[in-house]
Amino acid sequence: MSTPWLPLTQPDEIIQLAQASHEQPVLIFKHSTTCSISAAAKSKIERQWADSGLDLPIYYLDLLRFRPLSAQVAEQFGIRHESPQLLLIKDGECAYDASHMGIRLADVKQAVNG
Repeated sequence: MSTPWLPLTQPDEIIQLAQASHEQPVLIFKHSTTCSISAAAKSKIERQWADSGLDLPIYYLDLLRFRPLSAQVAEQFGIRHESPQLLLIKDGECAYDASHMGIRLADVKQAVNG
């Protein structure tokens, strides 16, 4: 099974996913399409997704096309902007964030269950 990426392209989608996170945690992956580290992190997520045991919506934010959305995510969830970055939104707040090669789906699973 491939990663079920959901595009994040509109400001109101961030508000909706924050609300939805009260029912089920949500992931946001912030990706710079011109960065090799970001490409490596995205590939790692895609390779590990099927075996991760995670059954969550995972949103994909293209930082170059939708830069204002990245600022909105940082402001809404009180986190510093990084790229690449994986955020776990749970109960309307950022419960986990990791960037660069620190992104690990096993850590995300612990945060979901913890």
